[in-house]
Amino acid sequence: MGKKGDLSNFERGMVVGARRAGLSISQSAQLLGFSRTTISRVYKEWCEKGKTSSMRQSCGRKCLVDARGQRRMGRLIQADRRATLTEITTRYNRGMQQSICEATTCTTLRRMGYNSRRPHRVPLISTTNRKKRLQFARAHQNWTVEDWKNVAWSDESRFLLRLSNGRVRIWRKHNENMDPSCLVTTVQAGGGGVMVWGMFSWHTLGPLVPVGHHLNATGYLSIVSDHVHPFMTTMYPFSDGYFQQDNAPCHKARIISNWFLEHDNEFTVLKWPPQSPDLNPIEHLWDVVERELRALDVHPTNLHQLQDAILSIWANISKECFQHLVESMPRRIKAVLKEHRISMVFLIIL
Repeated sequence: MGKKGDLSNFERGMVVGARRAGLSISQSAQLLGFSRTTISRVYKEWCEKGKTSSMRQSCGRKCLVDARGQRRMGRLIQADRRATLTEITTRYNRGMQQSICEATTCTTLRRMGYNSRRPHRVPLISTTNRKKRLQFARAHQNWTVEDWKNVAWSDESRFLLRLSNGRVRIWRKHNENMDPSCLVTTVQAGGGGVMVWGMFSWHTLGPLVPVGHHLNATGYLSIVSDHVHPFMTTMYPFSDGYFQQDNAPCHKARIISNWFLEHDNEFTVLKWPPQSPDLNPIEHLWDVVERELRALDVHPTNLHQLQDAILSIWANISKECFQHLVESMPRRIKAVLKEHRISMVFLIIL
């Protein structure tokens, strides 16, 4: 039985050697175990072209986009990530002797590792705030996990009574579009919600305080004096603690700044860069609370039940969960620095 597939260089050499030794095509095929067609083809290629390589030069259609063309297409992608397949093909064909079609562009992009995906939605960050994020990352790039353990994280979050399930898909027949079991009810403004303020550190979860519909400077001052101060003095009795808060207007009010100045000998307020929720690990704790609310067997039907559920979920967050978030801070800082380096490389390329 003849061998399937192409031959190795050694096997091709054996075929040529057998034929040059005077063996016939049939005798060579019987000796080596290859088909007569293979013996004839290999020996003919050697006689005409001196070819002993197993690589078939004429196998398949030649790729229209070579390595140089792939580099050109890569530059087009880097210049405009949102370009459509038609636009990329049109721009690529400009100045080229041999044009390609959209199918070839699609095949080439997939071979290069590119795929069409929906972009992640992130807040728009101004140039000034990007610089402040970079300054913060550089100032804390040498902080270890032990350093981050001295930070107490805080933030506010709002949880709606009617949770949005995103895009829901159902199974129904053509005439069942208005069947009650095939409908999804909606409530304007989510049916109300509960706003809470919370804090935590690597050592323990801090208090979770309901704050009503809006938090102003006066209300935040009560939280700082009644909850932040005892937490910081208890967890960091040697005045080596850092308190983190974002740049919300109520956090930057004059009465708040004056209060922190009066207690600067007890703990330090961490200078936080604007528009940086990705650096605050407490954001992930809000996600934990949100997921647990969705997973409840019996969902809250009023704001009082919702508040009780939130407080209960917060109290039961595992220690491993929030400690792991604090331990991720060095990686978050490195991500900001890496983002800056990548941006600089793209600017140089463009």
